[in-house]
Amino acid sequence: MLHSSAEVEIGALDLAARVDEALAVQAVAFGLSPEEVGVRRHIVQRHMACPGARALGAVTAGGRLAGFVYGMPNDRLHWWSTVVEPYLRADGLGGWLDDSFAITELHVHPEFQGRGIGRSLITKITDTAEQPRSILSAIDTESPARRLYHALGYTDLARRVYFPSAPQPYAVMGAVLPLRRG
Repeated sequence: MLHSSAEVEIGALDLAARVDEALAVQAVAFGLSPEEVGVRRHIVQRHMACPGARALGAVTAGGRLAGFVYGMPNDRLHWWSTVVEPYLRADGLGGWLDDSFAITELHVHPEFQGRGIGRSLITKITDTAEQPRSILSAIDTESPARRLYHALGYTDLARRVYFPSAPQPYAVMGAVLPLRRG
């Protein structure tokens, strides 16, 4: 069991090697079923083979993963881009899919949430991006995650975006880099 008092260190994460541990964090933070975890395992491994993909982790002194983020330069040919492109194009914002660093996943174990770990993970990974802006999607509800993204400078580019595999709508958000600091 993770202890909320444990200190964490943010650094490079070999996500391919620690995919099961990362997906366990995501499953708890995001409420995934074992079947969804199985599907996402293959997706993560495929993503980490993409040019420019990288991951950071928040690791406790005992070596346990408290949170992680990963992303890559956005590619219009990736599935995510093909789904969100019509929504962005409808508002004249399709250009956001070009020259952007996509945050693919950001999750912090609930026992570690509210301590600035998510903020540190996303700012550190985008600080190393070569692209001038970042793009991501988040469940389209007012949540701690969306409040964090807004505080960092992300704005809503499209709302009520539906992914074929998700029952709830998402918001696509974008920010000019570097992200705003608190």
